Amino acid sequence: MTRQEALELMQEYTLSDSLRKHMLAVEGAMRAYARHYGEDEELWGLAGLLHDFDYERWPNDAHAPDREHPAEGVRLLRQRGVSEDVLQAILGHATYTGVPRETRMAKALFAVDELTGLITATALVRPSRSLNEVDVRAVQKKFKDRAFARGCNREDILEGAAALGVDLPAHIQFVLDAMRSRAAMLGLAGTPAPSE
Repeated sequence: MTRQEALELMQEYTLSDSLRKHMLAVEGAMRAYARHYGEDEELWGLAGLLHDFDYERWPNDAHAPDREHPAEGVRLLRQRGVSEDVLQAILGHATYTGVPRETRMAKALFAVDELTGLITATALVRPSRSLNEVDVRAVQKKFKDRAFARGCNREDILEGAAALGVDLPAHIQFVLDAMRSRAAMLGLAGTPAPSE
């Protein structure tokens, strides 16, 4: 599957602008980690771009391991010939599937998923709504504030960084840099200053 095909599939199944931007953020972080580790950037990018594409249609509030999100999406992707490595990474990003994260790609997807959400939320409370106003210290402060971005699983962020073998501040900086490189695409390049 090409990136364009993946993008079209994601847009077909996902109407929410914020969820689309989340997948684009995860894709950016996955591509950056692929480059860092000398891995296949296109393959890792697909895992990031498609990991939640089925979430709106099959949200899986019951956390069933073999139906709804991500199982339904993986079935559809398998029919379209997507690599088994990508499918296993997508299954593994949801802890309730019970699928172990054995590859570096799977570990990276799990590590960046929740963190991109926390970084996005941190940027959105800045007056400029810009990633350029976000730094590691600000993200760590929001990480400690459990009332902030409640849906963001802090334990997953810690577990993901540990599984990748990176310390949390370095992981935050790496993902933040990856997201900054596509800030306009994510709607986080900042708002223009009001004219006087």
